[in-house]
Amino acid sequence: MASSFPLAESYGEIQQTVLQKHVAFFDRNHDGLIYPWETFTGFRAIGCGIQLSLISAILINFVVSSKTRTQGKLPSILFPVEIANIHRAVHGSDSGVYDSEGRFVPSKFEEIFTKHARTHSSALTSDELREMLKSNRETGDYIGWAASWTEWQMLYYLCKDRKGLLPKGKIHAIYDGSLFRELHEEIRVQ
Repeated sequence: MASSFPLAESYGEIQQTVLQKHVAFFDRNHDGLIYPWETFTGFRAIGCGIQLSLISAILINFVVSSKTRTQGKLPSILFPVEIANIHRAVHGSDSGVYDSEGRFVPSKFEEIFTKHARTHSSALTSDELREMLKSNRETGDYIGWAASWTEWQMLYYLCKDRKGLLPKGKIHAIYDGSLFRELHEEIRVQ
């Protein structure tokens, strides 16, 4: 059955950082803003259920919107996420693969596997993922802990293989922004 969700094209894709590309899939109308209904639609487009999509849309937009608002703008009751300023929403207790400007840091990406992938050099098991999250925790950063745990658990849920491994290619694809399009395409052709 084909998906009823259109494949979004990135807003200003050529000039985007990888973090901007990561979130641009959810900008369904290509205006540089991601509203909760676009987040919901994007999650549905990659195969998430209604409840998970709704909760994700509410939490993500509520938490991230105020961090990405352009300086001087008042908060919006519509909770838009501004793609141009998404680097302001990088949270603590993460892998460090995105720098403070939203750029990809290859050495930090490779470090995920050199430090934590012991069973398979190019994949993470559930236990290795849990260990990585624990080692990335910053003292007292409970919001960062929760954000990292949620992001990685959702990635594991969506992308683990039949052996329960989270492949390096899928992890790279989440960082470079291509995974959402890939998942959407898989759903669309089913």
